[in-house]
Amino acid sequence: MNWTVLCRRAEAEVARIRATLPPDLAPLAADVPIVCLRRPTREMRADGIEPDLLGLFVGPSLQERGEEMDGGGAGDPLPAEILLFVENLWDYAEADPATFLEEVRITYLHELGHYLGLDESDLADRGLE
Repeated sequence: MNWTVLCRRAEAEVARIRATLPPDLAPLAADVPIVCLRRPTREMRADGIEPDLLGLFVGPSLQERGEEMDGGGAGDPLPAEILLFVENLWDYAEADPATFLEEVRITYLHELGHYLGLDESDLADRGLE
């Protein structure tokens, strides 16, 4: 499937998910842009990112942003954003549209969890591994 179509579907699914978030989380989620990429770039892979990764949170977490505002953080040059690797998600879903949307949901919530400061153990406890 065309990656542009996959990106539009992923963005629509993220918008649907954001609309269902609790009122205390919705504005926090809205602050983190979603970026669709086909797959991790060559530079990302050179930095150790696996080529089949489904998503990635980059930039400061909400906690780190709070520390920066309080003057205690070193400052992160990257803005917070969630990267979705839509062709990897499509491949992982074995080209099934419903499974693709489910994987977008799981991946988005997993990466949003990192933004909120949850670690891998916390995410696993919530079924977002």
